[in-house]
Amino acid sequence: MPEPLQMQRRDKIAPAPGYAPPPASKSVVREYAEAFGVAIILALIIRTFFIQAYKIPSGSMEPTLLIGDHILVNKLIFGLRIPDSIFGVTPLSGIIPYGHYVFRLEPVHRGDVVVFVFPPDPTKDFIKRVIGVGGDTVEVRDKSVYLNGRKMEDPNAHYEPSEKETRIAPRDRYGPVVVPAGKVFVMGDNRDRSYDSRFWGFVDDNNVEGRAMIIYWSWDSDANSYIPIRWDRFGRIIH
Repeated sequence: MPEPLQMQRRDKIAPAPGYAPPPASKSVVREYAEAFGVAIILALIIRTFFIQAYKIPSGSMEPTLLIGDHILVNKLIFGLRIPDSIFGVTPLSGIIPYGHYVFRLEPVHRGDVVVFVFPPDPTKDFIKRVIGVGGDTVEVRDKSVYLNGRKMEDPNAHYEPSEKETRIAPRDRYGPVVVPAGKVFVMGDNRDRSYDSRFWGFVDDNNVEGRAMIIYWSWDSDANSYIPIRWDRFGRIIH
């Protein structure tokens, strides 16, 4: 009778010193969730501190900016500004300087088109052109702007007078006023259709959030067209 086959004994091989077993592979769902979370965090950081997109809702900056223009605003051009809140709350408000600049890179200049926190209602952002900075004297005489006693070169100003127009203060007659240190005086390019510093005063430097850079999209909702896109405004630099 033949002898039964004996199984050959195989000893287990001991791992080499310092060897670590490979980590368990992540599930596809977990990988997508992590990637999505990182993308959201990066988008929030970029939007808060670097570049933010805005849509122009009114004609106060015409013809520089039209209703329906979509623009990008450089939020780091003047320095690093802490947002006014984090999703509406301000934790550690005694330590974190919400709504203030941590450091400055350059000052706000006359002629800059800036986005800022609207002084009468801090929940809103406005966009206007800087006319005067701290120490400047601003006056409006018969709609013309005088800066430090001289009539200002104002190539961006636009007027829409009516047939029965009357001079209205402070729209057409304002000042003179001296802009306080740490403040700016702003006006819309569409001088007859702009609610600006002539009516509600100065903007604090800390409330200036950034400088408008470029129009990346423009949609004319009033156009009689199936595709009311203003192609000629794409990529236009804002001066």
